[in-house]
Amino acid sequence: MPASSGNGAVTRSTLRQQIADALRDEVLAGRLQPGQEFTVKEIADQYGVSATPVREALVDLSAQGLLEADQHRGFRVHEYTYTDFRGIIEARSLVTDGMFEVLDKGHLVYRDLDAPRTAAAVAGVRRRGEEAQRAAAAGDLTVLIGYDLRFWRELSNLFGNPYLADFLHRLRVQSWVCTVQHLRRLSDLRGSLWSGHTELVDTLARHDTPAARSIIAAYNQDALALIERLAAG
Repeated sequence: MPASSGNGAVTRSTLRQQIADALRDEVLAGRLQPGQEFTVKEIADQYGVSATPVREALVDLSAQGLLEADQHRGFRVHEYTYTDFRGIIEARSLVTDGMFEVLDKGHLVYRDLDAPRTAAAVAGVRRRGEEAQRAAAAGDLTVLIGYDLRFWRELSNLFGNPYLADFLHRLRVQSWVCTVQHLRRLSDLRGSLWSGHTELVDTLARHDTPAARSIIAAYNQDALALIERLAAG
């Protein structure tokens, strides 16, 4: 029946996304190590599901740059180099700079919304930033990653371009995957993690894009220096 077929497609699509999200979290948590190999069957057995949504989820993660597909051996976790990280940071900077340029020109979509809705949206982003900063201060990398990704997703959504928001989210996931591969080697992360979230959102709320650009430039410079040092051993 058509209705049943449609429901089945929705269920499979949802399962596919759930598996992709779970595996992404495993990579971000460091439980799936760079270069680690696995097959569709191994993941399907692990989650107790059929092979089809697993294969689709793994293909999705490969397209996002988190995994590499091997025709004969299955999949493996992509291992990022410092050069990769530098390229991701450069791409990330171009996106955020484009966002700030939109703000400079006064073309924000939310400029036409009433003030309470705008204020509520900005306040929500700031709350995510506060949580991220608390996690950074505590050196809790797993919690920080979750709130940091939500912070940037909600912040970029304020600019009204879903394609930009999706692209920036993908870049931030990739940069975290690369960063995690190095940061997990440190026993104490306190003082090593960026915590400028609220400062950034406050400058953007004031339309102070020069200050926002300075914050991002310093953030990127520190991140590159840290990963270069850790990559060198």
